Amino acid sequence: MIEHLDHQLFLLINSHNSPFWDQVMYAISGKIIWVPLYLAILIWLGINFKKRFPIILLFIILAVTLADQGSVQLFKNIFHRLRPCHEPSLAGLVHLVNGKCGGLYGFVSSHATNSFNVALLSLMLIRKRWYTISILIWAAVIGYSRIYLGVHYPGDVICGALLGALIGWGMYKLYELTDRRLIKRKEDVSEVCTQS
Repeated sequence: MIEHLDHQLFLLINSHNSPFWDQVMYAISGKIIWVPLYLAILIWLGINFKKRFPIILLFIILAVTLADQGSVQLFKNIFHRLRPCHEPSLAGLVHLVNGKCGGLYGFVSSHATNSFNVALLSLMLIRKRWYTISILIWAAVIGYSRIYLGVHYPGDVICGALLGALIGWGMYKLYELTDRRLIKRKEDVSEVCTQS
């Protein structure tokens, strides 16, 4: 029942296409195009967190690695759910852009996992309303582009988004815990120094 609904919703979204949007969605789904955004986020964090930035960077690297590898090793390689463009029952119904289908399996969407991971972790650190709204829209548009391009079902994207958000939130909480312990350790050391 859920799978049938997922297929129908996919076909509805994927069937609404045009040559102009094909190129826009293909670009949105690319990785290189977003490098300036990632650099801007890192620069903002570096300027605003200064001495704490190396610790934040460590947690960002851990979060990105966990999201990217987790979506493949813990989901795609276990669930083996065929992408819509590889699904025999949908043959001839899927609108593909530039003939790009990707690997055999699609659950969960790594693009959705990675983008929502970046969104959640960064918005927890930046905490500006305009940024929160913008970065969540950015992550949602990337997720939508994967359905438009015919490489993921809506369920792949939704579950990927939830996984990425959970990883981003979890890494932020780990960072907070680490940061508090480091601050407490510094306070303990300085207290010992003033008493001696």
